[in-house]
Amino acid sequence: MTDYGHELLFGGFLTPDARQPEQVVARARLCEQAGLDLVTFQDHPYQPGFLDTWTLMSYLAAATSRIRLAGNVLNLPLRQPVVLARSVASLDLLSGGRVELGLGAGAFWDAIEANGGRRLAPGQAVDAVDEAIRIIREVWAADRRGGVRVDGEHYRVVGAKRGPAPAHPVGIWVGAYKPRLLRLVGRAADGWLPSLSYLPKGPAELADLNALVDEGAAAVGRDPAEVRRLLNVSGRFTRTGAGFLEGPPQQWVRELADLVLTYGTSGFILGSDDPTSIQLFAQEVAPAVRELVAAERAGSTAPGSSGSAGEGAPAGSAEDASAGSGPVAQSGSAEGGSAAGSGGSGAARPREVVRAGGTAGLAVTPTPAPQVRHSDHRLWDESTRPVAPPAPPGHVYSPQAQAVGGHLVDVHDHLRRELGEIRDLLDQVRRGVVSAGDARGVLNRMTMRQNNWTLGAYCAAYCTLVTQHHGLEDDAIFPHLRRADPGLVPVIDRLEQEHVVIHDVVEGVDRALVALIEDPERLAELQRAVDVLTDTLLSHLSYEEQNIVEPLARYGFFPGQL
Repeated sequence: MTDYGHELLFGGFLTPDARQPEQVVARARLCEQAGLDLVTFQDHPYQPGFLDTWTLMSYLAAATSRIRLAGNVLNLPLRQPVVLARSVASLDLLSGGRVELGLGAGAFWDAIEANGGRRLAPGQAVDAVDEAIRIIREVWAADRRGGVRVDGEHYRVVGAKRGPAPAHPVGIWVGAYKPRLLRLVGRAADGWLPSLSYLPKGPAELADLNALVDEGAAAVGRDPAEVRRLLNVSGRFTRTGAGFLEGPPQQWVRELADLVLTYGTSGFILGSDDPTSIQLFAQEVAPAVRELVAAERAGSTAPGSSGSAGEGAPAGSAEDASAGSGPVAQSGSAEGGSAAGSGGSGAARPREVVRAGGTAGLAVTPTPAPQVRHSDHRLWDESTRPVAPPAPPGHVYSPQAQAVGGHLVDVHDHLRRELGEIRDLLDQVRRGVVSAGDARGVLNRMTMRQNNWTLGAYCAAYCTLVTQHHGLEDDAIFPHLRRADPGLVPVIDRLEQEHVVIHDVVEGVDRALVALIEDPERLAELQRAVDVLTDTLLSHLSYEEQNIVEPLARYGFFPGQL
């Protein structure tokens, strides 16, 4: 297994169709609203039927507020490296650090030559990419003294001034398939961005190609895990499976998670202009892949997991547990939300992580039931909840079992934190004590502005996250626990019943959001709906942890996991 431990990234790969520019912009905005991390565009400057990719990205940087932008990939033979470096840095500064650089060696050489570019042999094209990356990095190194000097065969820079530096460490992701360029990726790039449709052997080919990237990294003393592995994917969402990425969202989840854990792919970019497919990918597939991969990572140490997994983890992701080498249990910590008060403020609480060996006690503490309620509305009688059978006396929990048990609490803590953010935002809107200027930075980090429409989009995304989490439990985890321990059946039956109730509560929040959009005076209605969701969800999460954290530690999330 090769998992390089990077934070997962999900994006869209859109056609820059010049015949329907407004549709291209709308689909890019949809990618952001649906929760994707990245939107990308092919770059063929010789194609008059396409919008110019760099102009389109610049327009979209102003038309969006959160999503990252990249060419997929930019045509280097028609984009001069010094100018490209300054263009990327400028747009990154203007967009608040939302630009990545996808770079390609070039193809369709007749068209390139017809538009003023130089025709290059394959080996020359690789050398040109190498020189261009050196030039781009030198231009971005604005803090160094002296001008940029690269005396290459294809690009010659003699004293160009440095700068500007980008707002964030821009990733240089290279599209590559042949050995020499793959080794260059390992030596000099930040990421590898191939398309699955170009791999004749399908996903299995990734292993050999990854090895060439790793070989290039090792040749210069670089950790191969520094190179992010991305993948352009395409497929169809259908009711029944008909092949790889040809089936229902649950099938996509399993297959993409396998690519992460087996081949180290950490970025998936969907090649589709279909709005429904974009929404399914963003709202059903991506959160479930993150959850499944986090569960698997929690039970094993991935190569490179001790390093940084990247910035800006998107909603739905869980922080990876880092494994040490000590022989005994050591204290670790993970951010967790309080079950009381406002519904989770993000207060940290300690978590014991067993580093090696095993222990006869479960070092995971379920979250207590909430002590403060925000509504008098009760949707179930908590006194009638069944209780799980006790754990076998003296049962020894392996390190992986401890991590699996703790992962459910970590996922729930994320839900609590997000719920707390929604409550805080509603309180700010209700009291009017925060000006738009003062709140702008906070709201932008929450991927919304201080207005009702985007508040609705954020709340809707959160409700989708809750539904996705419960769907994964109902479809995979609960059936496994039913088979593993018949004594858990009454508890699982009750949990599934509560999932149905919570789904109705979520629908109530959605209805209140629609009403608020139509009438800004109906904020109190939304507040009541969120209060009911807070009380209901926090009570349910606590009950679930009290009763299935320990069984999960014994049986795992899926058959054969432990």
